[in-house]
Amino acid sequence: MNRDQRIAALNAEMAKRILTLDGSMGAYLQGFGLTTNDFHGTRFIEHPMSLKGNNDLLVLTQPETITKVHSAYLNAGVDIISTNTFSATRISQAEYALEDVVYEINVEAAKLARDACDAYEAKDGRPRAVAGAIGPTTKLLSMSPEVGDPGRRDSDFDTMAKGYEEQILGLIEGGADILLIETITDTLNAKSALWAAWEAFDKTGVELPLWVSGTITDRSGRTLSGQTVEAFYNSVRHADLWAIGLNCALGPQDMRAFLADLSRVAECAVSAYPNAGLPNAMGAYDETPHSMEAHYAEWARAGLLNIAGGCCGTTPEHIEHMRHAVEGVTPRKPAAHDGRLKLAGLEPFTAAA
Repeated sequence: MNRDQRIAALNAEMAKRILTLDGSMGAYLQGFGLTTNDFHGTRFIEHPMSLKGNNDLLVLTQPETITKVHSAYLNAGVDIISTNTFSATRISQAEYALEDVVYEINVEAAKLARDACDAYEAKDGRPRAVAGAIGPTTKLLSMSPEVGDPGRRDSDFDTMAKGYEEQILGLIEGGADILLIETITDTLNAKSALWAAWEAFDKTGVELPLWVSGTITDRSGRTLSGQTVEAFYNSVRHADLWAIGLNCALGPQDMRAFLADLSRVAECAVSAYPNAGLPNAMGAYDETPHSMEAHYAEWARAGLLNIAGGCCGTTPEHIEHMRHAVEGVTPRKPAAHDGRLKLAGLEPFTAAA
């Protein structure tokens, strides 16, 4: 099936059941024991700096490994696979002096994910969508990186938007079905990514569903730039989103209250893909597949979910248990459209009718 057919089929499925997303890429890759030489491959063997830890580059240097990760999650039964492009922007790749291969990384990452999904679609006809993963970059537009210089910014809206546009054009060419603007700590970064998406849509004539996922950094219930969940939603609701959600930072127990806040107000689908708990003293994650299954099951029964997945520390086993937890449960119904003016600073504001 083509892209439009796949999205239509996926939307039909989402009306009937809770969809599932894959889990961690980075943490799962650690289990492959990749060396510095693996990251460099033959193409970048003479690169002047170490590339170890640049997971996005592996789509060029170790594509078979990335395919193994995608296949493991597809074997777990997911509906959506995310591309290995979380840091595939010029801003983030500048730390490795690899700005010139950013477009290629995104194209190849989307192709690898699409090929893996096509193989499973061919087996049973069930649509598997590719979500082009668009991370927050290493810069913030709303905050200074230096306490003593609050006015300082290390990037600006236009520069960041151009970087996101390059990434999105590559994802579209490679075959992504959805754009997932994820792990958003700074809402202005998300807005620049949305602007970039619209620019890319105009240039290509291809318009993909938009999915935004924010990050609540601690139990205060706010993003790093200070917004509450509802304020965050108000800031991006104009974008006619396919889905909005929360991911990363928190484990399922701590995310629950904030997911409920988002589910109450969102007029589109709601997603959640938490970490496998908070990192322990050894940097590992303590939530087991069985313990996370209980959380997902409760969320599903409470009517909070349309899409469920996993973030840092989750594995195909976690995702398989998650899929069983939400199987057969009626998906959440989006909130009724509210035509009142809704604004946001750090807090939400709704004008009187």
